[in-house]
Amino acid sequence: MNKDIAILEIRPAAGGDEAKIWAQDLLRMYLKFAEKQNWQTNLVNKGTLHIKGADAYEKLKFESGVHRVQRIPTTERYGRIHTSTATVAVLPEISITEIILNPTDLEWQFYRASTQGGQNVQKVSSAARLTHKPTGISVTCEQERTQEQNRQIALQLLRAKLWEREEEKRQSTISQQRSAIGRGMRSEKIRTYNFPQNRITDHRLNKKFYNLDTVLNGDLGKITR
Repeated sequence: MNKDIAILEIRPAAGGDEAKIWAQDLLRMYLKFAEKQNWQTNLVNKGTLHIKGADAYEKLKFESGVHRVQRIPTTERYGRIHTSTATVAVLPEISITEIILNPTDLEWQFYRASTQGGQNVQKVSSAARLTHKPTGISVTCEQERTQEQNRQIALQLLRAKLWEREEEKRQSTISQQRSAIGRGMRSEKIRTYNFPQNRITDHRLNKKFYNLDTVLNGDLGKITR
């Protein structure tokens, strides 16, 4: 496991279009945080960020979980506060010896990338979609310009997701021994961002912070562990 590489995946959850907007807000927040840390970032696909830098995984691993927002959406006509959620998963880079993939279990698809301009998109099916047939887990990578680069990143994403699956199984068997601050699994509610009060509530730390605006601008130092 490489502690200097983190794979950060953000998905909209409850809340419809507002949840999609919130997921994008979180993505920008983490991009700005990574910039402040002098980390390298690469948007692998929509909602998935590859981060490389000193202790990137160690600093971000407890960000995994449900992030809830309370605010008035831009589309709200009557000024009502809505609650929406997005899930964050922070996964480490897993070596080929930690998770061994059987080639017969893998199904590959290659297609033209939609995230890049230029002639490469028009002529070459460089983007990769990889499905692990035993589990049904599917990953995509379309950011890189060559098929081989996207293929290698897809394999890396799949190993990370299979690791996450095994980690969740392991945690479920020892759930009664879990600590009060939690383990940062995808389904665990960890934070509420309340825009009207400029307040962030960390449900695992049981603390409140009144600097939501600066946190969304990447100032996560006081609330990450």
